[in-house]
Amino acid sequence: MANVDLAALNAGFQELIPHNKALGLTMTRVSRAPPWAELMLPWDERLVGHPETRALHGGVVSTLLDTTGGAAVYVALAEPLPIATLDLRVDFLGPTTPERPLYARAECVRLTRHVAFVRMTASHEPDGAPLALASATYMLSTRGQSVTRG
Repeated sequence: MANVDLAALNAGFQELIPHNKALGLTMTRVSRAPPWAELMLPWDERLVGHPETRALHGGVVSTLLDTTGGAAVYVALAEPLPIATLDLRVDFLGPTTPERPLYARAECVRLTRHVAFVRMTASHEPDGAPLALASATYMLSTRGQSVTRG
């Protein structure tokens, strides 16, 4: 994790994206080579999607995975650029357990000039048995380039 200031990344991560702060998302580990990131979502009763089982809402799990994917792209970039999710696929393997935090880990598997390709997992333990798997593509900023529509 050389050359990565985790405290600075977390501060910017929460200030620039208020939704991350509202959910309580925290970057717990990152690496530039190979580029990957891990985030933690603390348990919060307000995020429950099924009142009887108290499993987290699938949208919350998807958000955690997508955000972690974006963080992996961000640490892979040579310089900060705006990014946007182009495509996200999530496979839910099982429900979450009440009152346990959820961790997501994402690896940027390929970075091209305009698109990043990422694979993610979510589990109750860092590097634990997956509860959800995901893959995503992110568009990298094309500053200074014209966009043709049509």
